[in-house]
Amino acid sequence: MLSYNNTMTDMINNNTITVGSFEHVSLPGLKMDNIIAKIDTGAYSGAIHCTDIQVIRRESDGKKLLRFKPSGRDENIVELESYYVAFVTSSSGHRDKRYIIETELILRNKSYNIRIGLSNRSDMKKEVLIGRRFLRQNNIIVDVRINQDLDDDPGETKK
Repeated sequence: MLSYNNTMTDMINNNTITVGSFEHVSLPGLKMDNIIAKIDTGAYSGAIHCTDIQVIRRESDGKKLLRFKPSGRDENIVELESYYVAFVTSSSGHRDKRYIIETELILRNKSYNIRIGLSNRSDMKKEVLIGRRFLRQNNIIVDVRINQDLDDDPGETKK
């Protein structure tokens, strides 16, 4: 059995990428470019701020589509045939129905496929949240010292 230190060493030597708690990301399929995302190891899954999330039927063939506005922008309506529904429990214990999509995420000039939920995050500071499931799947670790300047709420100030 590997000890904690050996496991970390193995991970770091195996093409690990280190990111900060905040990173610039793009989601080209959703026309979201250079967005500051919160990288949150406390969250299991990720979320994208979207509004007007609804399932509709295409008139031509009756097929169900997921329609939404990434970043709440009226000019950027997206309709997808491929999606699924999950129930997500927040840290406060509240359970919500969430639509999950797969899309391309560009982080540090590298392209990844990400499975991510659609949520109205208008009350949150960042439009994109990336959780630990994605980080684990892609061998990414977080160093909170990186990109501190992207943090809207840096906490304590130095004297």
